[in-house]
Amino acid sequence: MQYCSTRGGVQGWNFQDVLLSGYAPDGGMFMPETLPTLTPDTLRSWSSLSYPQLVTEVCSLFIPTELIPRADLDGLVSAALSGFAVPGVVSLARLKGGLCVLELFHGETLAFKDLAMTCTVRFLDYFLRKESRRAIVLVGTSGDTGGSAIHSARGLGGVDVVVVYPRGRITLVQEKQMITCLEDNIHVFAADGSSDDIDVPIRRLFSDQELVKQHSLMSLNSVNWSRVMVQLAHFLYAYLHVSGLEQAETGAPLPALEMVVPTGGAGNIAAGCIVKQMGIPLCLVAMTNANDIVHRTVQSGDFSMATNVTQTMAPAIDIQDPYNMERVFWLLSGRDGALVKGMMEEFQHSHRHTLPEALHKQLSQVLTAGAVRDEGIVETMQRCWKENQYLLCPHTAVAVWHHYHCPPTTGVNRCCIATASPAKFQEAVQKAGLTLDLPEAVRALDKMSTRYLALERGQDWSKDWEGRLKQHIQAIGSARQRGVAYYSTVECN
Repeated sequence: MQYCSTRGGVQGWNFQDVLLSGYAPDGGMFMPETLPTLTPDTLRSWSSLSYPQLVTEVCSLFIPTELIPRADLDGLVSAALSGFAVPGVVSLARLKGGLCVLELFHGETLAFKDLAMTCTVRFLDYFLRKESRRAIVLVGTSGDTGGSAIHSARGLGGVDVVVVYPRGRITLVQEKQMITCLEDNIHVFAADGSSDDIDVPIRRLFSDQELVKQHSLMSLNSVNWSRVMVQLAHFLYAYLHVSGLEQAETGAPLPALEMVVPTGGAGNIAAGCIVKQMGIPLCLVAMTNANDIVHRTVQSGDFSMATNVTQTMAPAIDIQDPYNMERVFWLLSGRDGALVKGMMEEFQHSHRHTLPEALHKQLSQVLTAGAVRDEGIVETMQRCWKENQYLLCPHTAVAVWHHYHCPPTTGVNRCCIATASPAKFQEAVQKAGLTLDLPEAVRALDKMSTRYLALERGQDWSKDWEGRLKQHIQAIGSARQRGVAYYSTVECN
């Protein structure tokens, strides 16, 4: 199994190369050069597996045993997924009216990111220890990724984690899950601007190959293939347990399953498209909030940013640059790296692009999409509570809104992905006129010490951030070489 860039300039990298990187050197994103096909017999043999066992089987398709022997892979995944709050790691809630919700939020930071992040960090630590190397991880976050990266990697001797979050645009719980981690290898920056604003200088830093090589700079955003790879298991688990596969007769066509996905950066929907290309009959629905670029792209081919990112009740998907759509475009264009390179470079320069007619046709056959305003989120949270006494987070409500307003196709089961716990979004719960009992871990955040550095917005904020982040990264690397904690050398908030 080898990997290539979506922009055609890189081929033949192995899993370790791809894991220990961010964007490809040509600015693209890494994808497998070939995808395995999953046969009905394979699917049926997986139907009795636990979620960790299923993740291991999925990862074994993309990680050769010469890089991680199977026994080591079993141990890494098992250890990564051992600390979740429910015995099965994930859970299915089967509610009234055929509503089925796949709960992916039972990890330490109460978000689906914990599932892929814990595994990816274990893989990273495995390779770094093996080669006695260090790495600096650079993460931009719209709310959940940063906390998950921090909690997965805190205290690891070979990794420094640098997280940049949009100050004032995430919930208090999301913020405190980041700034209360005081381990020496965790470095948190609060930036003025949106998560899309943050992505601009971060992408440019990853294009600085001298900086990348000097400090082994890598990403734990879903730009990292390992994150998307583990997320394939979300869709396979749902398919095995919700589609009706077990009732289907041997030799009959595989039953279809509709998967409804709250969509921001499009990592999950990219994983769903990959699973579909591996032979699983998924009907994929990408649901956005008012930041509806994915919806517009599917509906009309208008892959264009709005003037500003709209702050909504579902902040983790307040994104106008769904960077994982690059992977989807590459898959659906027949792996045309030159086409994708031209498209994405135009989009990054002008923030707008109209999809070629053939690609838009392919996209609209693979995906359907919708967009939900805050009023719809509130209405959905209230209805689900009234009918089921089941509390949705606002992001999950974006998906469940589709269930309430678009009846499923006759004979096709449906599953909505629940990406986070409502405990992380107390203001949204209150706006819906509902209440919840906070977990002890969330209540404890209020009593914990905090630490972060501020990145204030200047006249040329993008270049200013890029320069200051680069200086911080270089200083973190230098401090590690001297054996001192970086935070002892700077003044923090």
